[in-house]
Amino acid sequence: MMHETSSVLLNRLLACGKFRHIQILLKLAELGSVQRTADAIGITQSSVTQTLAYLEQLLDIPLFLRHARGVTPTPACMAFIPVARHLLQGISDSAECISAYRRMGEGVVRLAASSSAINALLTPSLPLFHAQYPTIQVQLREAEGADQLLAISRQEVDLVIGRRPRKMPDGWYFSALRPDRLIVVASAQHRLAGREVGWSELAEETWVLAPAGSLVREKMDEISRYFPWPLSAYPLVTRSISLFKTLLVQHDLVALLPLSFIGHAIAAGEFCELKIPLVFDVAPMGYMLPGENGRDAARQLADFLGRRFVCLNEAAMPQAVC
Repeated sequence: MMHETSSVLLNRLLACGKFRHIQILLKLAELGSVQRTADAIGITQSSVTQTLAYLEQLLDIPLFLRHARGVTPTPACMAFIPVARHLLQGISDSAECISAYRRMGEGVVRLAASSSAINALLTPSLPLFHAQYPTIQVQLREAEGADQLLAISRQEVDLVIGRRPRKMPDGWYFSALRPDRLIVVASAQHRLAGREVGWSELAEETWVLAPAGSLVREKMDEISRYFPWPLSAYPLVTRSISLFKTLLVQHDLVALLPLSFIGHAIAAGEFCELKIPLVFDVAPMGYMLPGENGRDAARQLADFLGRRFVCLNEAAMPQAVC
């Protein structure tokens, strides 16, 4: 059998493929049942069956294995699913943008922000921004370093908030908004609270770690070299602030975290910064914006954040060293 080139398949999909085909394929892979897929989308069972047969004929490859319990994606289908999901998300985002323009007039900001930026900068600021600019819609997604750069390269975002990357994307610039540092955090009732803490005492604690490759994890690896014995790590690695907070309180653990990430909970008296021998300053939080061809709505949000944090930086960040 002659194998067709990818260009031939691409042209065939462009000519004959439909967005509905992508939706049915993804839902069928998720549910594994023709009937449940039909019910979920709101079409007939025969429509699902016909669409599947059409796609398999179009691509000239089996996409699902049929069996008594339903269907199972083939390896070829599994390889296609991430691309299909990304395509459907792009269609959804486009519809959201167009809807916002029709409804609101001034536009949409596709915003990607790190978890620290969301906690320190956006949570207290976005309600104020929307009070001043009620006709601008912000579509916020959480993304860290490499994922932010990937979103920029794919032109999926208009504004990014986090730390300055080692290499700036072409045509984008960075503006700092707020200083930051890493701190050792524990619950306000922790046994080490309220006094100077040495390396040997820190080495006796069990730590909640951030994912490998993150700024916090890299610094934690450096700090652990001061310990007289290997670091004791809790068997859960996470970026989730809710999980960090739960583990620190319920299991009496400690963690190295950016002050921007946990500062609001420190200010509320839930947690405290332990007094350790060193201070770990890190790059400030800020925004990345295209120098040219950027959206006016994104620039308005960036300018709003710049004005707000110029004022706030005159006061210290929330601190509760205990």
